[in-house]
Amino acid sequence: MGSQTRYSIKLDARFSPLELIDVQTLVDACKDAWYNQTLCRVNDSVVRLGVVQGEFHWHKHDKEDEFFYVVEGRFQIDLEGRSVELMPRQGFTVPKGVMHRTRALERTVVLMIEGAGVVPTGN
Repeated sequence: MGSQTRYSIKLDARFSPLELIDVQTLVDACKDAWYNQTLCRVNDSVVRLGVVQGEFHWHKHDKEDEFFYVVEGRFQIDLEGRSVELMPRQGFTVPKGVMHRTRALERTVVLMIEGAGVVPTGN
């Protein structure tokens, strides 16, 4: 996929408080190579679902940390000087201001928690 991957990014929260979120149903319905859906808001943060394959561009978030949790698949986070590979049930936080790129060599499902103001494509 490389740098030609098309991103489908939906920033509006799809679910309200007290509403059941069936992540597996969303994953099963996903046809995009790089899908990012804001699931819900929790205080000043959002929980996002990523169903991804390919690579995202290098970027950073100047004011907010970003947490990734792998549900299924394998997920790579490239940082300047090193890479981290996450397997299912593993998580990793990228601190604000750190350049990073995410990659998935196979279809991978991740949950992300970040400030509601974070733009997924970076600053």
